[in-house]
Amino acid sequence: MPRPLKLTIWDRASGRHVTEFMDDSPSTYESQPARSLHQWVQSHPMYDWFVAAYQNTSLSGKKIDPFVRKYNIDMSEFEPGPYETYAKFFDRRFQSGRRPFIVNSEELAAFAEARYLGWSSWGGEMMFPVKGRSVSAAEILGSNEAAQPYQGGPVILARLSPMDYHHLHYPDDGMTLRETKLGGRLWTVNPNALRHRPKILLENERVIQVLETRHFGRLAFVEIGALSVGRIFRVHPLDKSYRRGEEKSVFRFGGSAVLVLGEKGAWLPSKDLLEQTRGGVETFVRLGQPIGHTETSSDC
Repeated sequence: MPRPLKLTIWDRASGRHVTEFMDDSPSTYESQPARSLHQWVQSHPMYDWFVAAYQNTSLSGKKIDPFVRKYNIDMSEFEPGPYETYAKFFDRRFQSGRRPFIVNSEELAAFAEARYLGWSSWGGEMMFPVKGRSVSAAEILGSNEAAQPYQGGPVILARLSPMDYHHLHYPDDGMTLRETKLGGRLWTVNPNALRHRPKILLENERVIQVLETRHFGRLAFVEIGALSVGRIFRVHPLDKSYRRGEEKSVFRFGGSAVLVLGEKGAWLPSKDLLEQTRGGVETFVRLGQPIGHTETSSDC
């Protein structure tokens, strides 16, 4: 029988460790995924299509109130409903002013309300997410040529849980240079799964955009679909410049992740992200708050 495992998170706002435990779908959060036919079927894009079809029916609306109570979601922070379907509830937005973005140009803003890991540099192969498991930047981005600009540069991984706000925003001003789509499966991306199957990040459907930012150089911004998240919708046009805090894209239903790679010497992840990552712990950061800083500035 699949057994869900607890996840220890550092909550930056409260300054303490908390425990999260996604027990709504135990078979997708067990310690060793891909061990059963059931999980293999769930990872197929066609399964994602059927889930999406149900979540867009009025029948799915009955799941909303129990989910809100179970995970203690503060709905006063979000635009008021009613939400006729679970899909519309999942796509909810924060009320205006609830998540202001930092204005200090030397600080990289959190592009998602999520659980973050950070590393000061990515070598030829990076041990991810814990010692003994390696995934290369070339594998993530699709080629050695695509990975070359980011060798030795900083890395941030953000994981979004199903109870989270699933809209992504730009961390700085800039332009999108290009977009690539890779992968096809949809395994869960929580740390317990990644420890046993790090290649999940190479198998899952992902959208890779190269962002030229005003203050942090070039970023490889990799949006990674996960179980029941095969739909990554771009909101901002690729051919138009963007401003810090503007909405970039949205994940539709389920857990998901974003991997960001930077150029060597351009910036570093925030101190608390680095410290908690060394202990194998994610840091929960609210949308718009600092997750990195230029190397010439102090880490606030």
